[in-house]
Amino acid sequence: MSERPIHFHFRGAIRQLDGVAPTRTVLQYLREDVHACGTKEGCAEGDCGACTVVLGEKVDGQLRLRAVNACIQFVPSLDGKALFTVEDLDGLGGLGLTGLLHPVQQALVDRHASQCGFCTPGFAMSLFALYENHAECPSRRVIGDSLSGNLCRCTGYRPIVDAVPLAYAQPRVSVDRDAVLAALDELAALPALEYVGAGRRFSAPRTLPELAAARLAAPDARLLAGCTDVGLWVTKQLKDPGDLIYLGAVEELKAIRADAAGLFIGAGASLTDAFDALTAFEPAWTELARRFASLPVRNAGTLGGNVANGSPIGDSMPGLIAMGAEILLQRGERLRRLPLEDFYLAYQKTALEAGEFVLGLHLPPPPADRHFRTWKVSKREDQDISAVCGAFALDIRDGHIQGARIAFGGMAATPLRARATEAFLLTRPWSQATVIAAAQVLAREYTPLSDMRASSAYRSRVAAGLLQRLWLEHREDDESGDGAVPVRLADLEDTL
Repeated sequence: MSERPIHFHFRGAIRQLDGVAPTRTVLQYLREDVHACGTKEGCAEGDCGACTVVLGEKVDGQLRLRAVNACIQFVPSLDGKALFTVEDLDGLGGLGLTGLLHPVQQALVDRHASQCGFCTPGFAMSLFALYENHAECPSRRVIGDSLSGNLCRCTGYRPIVDAVPLAYAQPRVSVDRDAVLAALDELAALPALEYVGAGRRFSAPRTLPELAAARLAAPDARLLAGCTDVGLWVTKQLKDPGDLIYLGAVEELKAIRADAAGLFIGAGASLTDAFDALTAFEPAWTELARRFASLPVRNAGTLGGNVANGSPIGDSMPGLIAMGAEILLQRGERLRRLPLEDFYLAYQKTALEAGEFVLGLHLPPPPADRHFRTWKVSKREDQDISAVCGAFALDIRDGHIQGARIAFGGMAATPLRARATEAFLLTRPWSQATVIAAAQVLAREYTPLSDMRASSAYRSRVAAGLLQRLWLEHREDDESGDGAVPVRLADLEDTL
């Protein structure tokens, strides 16, 4: 591939960018290069949301708009996309509102939803994406989830949430989607991006054969997907990740298929899309999907990246392991499959070979008598790192456990199955006595560390408590005699 500048749609026109380092962030470009200072820098790690921008892409012939964190997105990843910032809301982005406030902005003003104002542009952009993606005012839960990546310490969230219905009550204003789609079509006609800046190369192949060839040619290059992890290496650890091979332009990696053989999720599928597929495949993923990072992080990050990272506290892995997921790996034209639990060899060490990359994940169809749950335990409800993440898949027939797969994150140096506990449970009756005895086996199976998130003793107690919780949610009798008893807050929401 021949080298060319970065091209993206911004402020109603296609922009070209050359000569910047491949690891220059979108936030740095906005504030320092084009002086679009409405996008703020707060944490520089994708937590506070002050830097929220919206990216537009063409998906299935339609314009898809999603909020992301500018502070951990590298500028070359904008190639082929449309970028919207808070300055665009007055008309520069093709909204026809020059000199006026967008309905979302006006509602924030009218509801006194800003005090110091530092975080407000990020809130406005998250709500702008929500507004564009929902023709009618969504539920309070959806509004809250859309703001999970934005922190406010001045005003508090009530007036911000209350502003959303007010925005929908005003005359509708929308992006000129046809104009943006036309620009995206023009960008798509360009050759695949091969960019060099500041002595580093950024390659963005568009097909699997191109990716496989690029990976073989540069096995030491860093694979980059959503940049939600590698971005922190640059902004927080001041690391140089070296040459980069970007996966976000390979459409085949974003494929998601559900059929009689199970569910396939491509390694490049965003966490948002992957969790939508997982919850449709197995509704018990819903709680974890909502609490996994924040919406902007889920919009940018990928399931393949979370799995390949190898972190012992990656929240997706315990559930995937419990459901019997296989990981598909490709090197050149060679494909191989591994049970996901066998992919992790030691702390942040995986079975990935030189020149190899993750193609995707496959989950077999669950049996009809499968009881599955996965839970995250952390200090905060939203946007927090797990102390423990547990997942359970029990096959119960005629009151007895005929199959068991249990996995935990945060309990060892890798995501790890509880094989002794699984063996103990097999063929035993599904009862309180069995759960109590199994908890004692589980306590001997792991020796978790103590760190700033939790002590070893706490983690062990939590793991046993999650097994007890599984029993409470799936017991086959109701000892109270009052019928089904909701034991989860989510079950009680409609009654409060």
